[in-house]
Amino acid sequence: MVAPRFGQLLTAMVTPFDAAGALDLDVAGDLARFLVDQGSDALVVGGSTGEGSSLSDEERMTLFAAVADAVSVPVLAGTTSSDTARSVALTSRVAATGVAGVLATTPAYARPSQRGIAAHFSAVAESTRLPVMLYDIPVRTGRKIASSTTIDLVRAHGNIVALKDASADIVAAAATKSALGESLDLYSGDDALILAFLAVGAVGLVSVAAHWAAPEFAALIRSAHAGDWTAARALNARVAPSCMFETSDMYPNPLPAKAAMRSLGFAVGQCRLPLGLSDDVLDQSAHEVVSALVATRG
Repeated sequence: MVAPRFGQLLTAMVTPFDAAGALDLDVAGDLARFLVDQGSDALVVGGSTGEGSSLSDEERMTLFAAVADAVSVPVLAGTTSSDTARSVALTSRVAATGVAGVLATTPAYARPSQRGIAAHFSAVAESTRLPVMLYDIPVRTGRKIASSTTIDLVRAHGNIVALKDASADIVAAAATKSALGESLDLYSGDDALILAFLAVGAVGLVSVAAHWAAPEFAALIRSAHAGDWTAARALNARVAPSCMFETSDMYPNPLPAKAAMRSLGFAVGQCRLPLGLSDDVLDQSAHEVVSALVATRG
């Protein structure tokens, strides 16, 4: 297997806010370094876990630059929105921040056809020389990227090199990877499905729970690539409570991830509306989940 451009374990980083709700760039830098020290090969900034939809374009640019300056690993910038023109305008600027790539999400709310989705991604890819990771998350966007659309986009644009697949459609992921081979780095975008995605050719994972479980996820991916599925399954069982905790109807991502990081001493603050505040129940659950996992490390 050719080494993936962005590594095997990427963490979709939360965005720290101070008590007034403003970006806290000092905490962002500290958190980014911690995530790398824990085993993240790259970081995704300003995505759904990073509350990208609640950030202004200037806040995103400032955040991208701060995180890219804080670490030596690749940083992928979440540059897209439902508005293709706005997405293109921001994407065309981000190379100046020092990021290594772009995370491009299906436009939400508009529910475009596959032709519209392809045109959106083509416009984004053509606006930058940076490598692009497509992000398929229909639970948030209302539209899935069809396998045929991904295949056509990768073949048409040399800088579309990866797919973060959070669609839970293993059959489509397998077909896409089979058709594109080494020209596409496939990543699971769902922590709970990492074993299944690795089995159909994924190179790794773009993770939420890696905020506190990076050593386990990194070891799981290494074990699977080495063919040691017994070890990979055991590690998967160890992170299962974290996968269950990281999002729910009551506490959607990134509320749990921010609670987990606060439990580890990082002043990441609360989520902006419409996600809103944590509560004592979530904070206690975060402490229990993180403490239990850390205790298994001996």
